[in-house]
Amino acid sequence: MGDCLFCKILSGDIPTELEYESENIVAFRDINPQAPTHILIIPREHIATLNDVRKKHRSVLGEMQLAASKLAEKEKINIGGYRTVFNCNEDAGQSVFHIHLHLLGGRGFRWPPG
Repeated sequence: MGDCLFCKILSGDIPTELEYESENIVAFRDINPQAPTHILIIPREHIATLNDVRKKHRSVLGEMQLAASKLAEKEKINIGGYRTVFNCNEDAGQSVFHIHLHLLGGRGFRWPPG
């Protein structure tokens, strides 16, 4: 997708330091962090929203969550706790329409979220 910010990161048009990468996913720090640790985990395949996920995407979604767990350990937030979040569409706070899993940690969180 030519105008997708995350696709531009994946193509190298927008440089970023990757925190994790595999054949199917990459992870990098959010440029507007909402916690001391705020990493975005995205699939290499452009999938606009969770509404566009199909059966064939099951393994990549699982891989994204496993990567979050590994990154939480690397960031030393796995013991104290962390949050993973998918937002779907504007009312939920999705601003980049390429699915992404937020890994947030390093501070306390409240429930329900904002």
